[in-house]
Amino acid sequence: MGWAAWSVWRESRVDHAQPAGAIVVLGAAEYRGKPSPVLRARLDHALDLYRRGLASRILTTGGSGENSRFTEAEAARDYLVKHGVPAENVLLETEGTSTYQSAAAAAEILRRLGLSSCIVVTDGYHVFRARKMLEDRGIRAYGSPRQGGPVSIWSYVREVVGYWVWALHLSR
Repeated sequence: MGWAAWSVWRESRVDHAQPAGAIVVLGAAEYRGKPSPVLRARLDHALDLYRRGLASRILTTGGSGENSRFTEAEAARDYLVKHGVPAENVLLETEGTSTYQSAAAAAEILRRLGLSSCIVVTDGYHVFRARKMLEDRGIRAYGSPRQGGPVSIWSYVREVVGYWVWALHLSR
């Protein structure tokens, strides 16, 4: 547990972004087709990486919540297009309702496009687990945590537990 806690904390503080096949933005809530503040912060960070030329494609992830007409991925795509990313450069993964599902589907999409690496954008405390899940699927993943936002110690505790639940195959 100590190793995982240290790994989650360490990766939450370091940006490993470098040229890659795509930028993968993990989903967060959307409200009637508009990104939540958390998702918007992730998208703004991805826009910065995209504009710096680190990848020519952005893959947005996330399905729809209960009673929602929109998916997180679609709300993210619309935001990116509105901010200057050509629609053909935005890829969608619209089925995932968990990090595990989104990482598995994103890895499959990247593989089908012949891409073997990505920059994964999410909240800092979430980078380690997300990166490990993509790497487990054969994708070289460089973590790039979004900046800002309040974070509680419970976010880190949940990630450590979530990592071990995944690593020990206790849940999929």
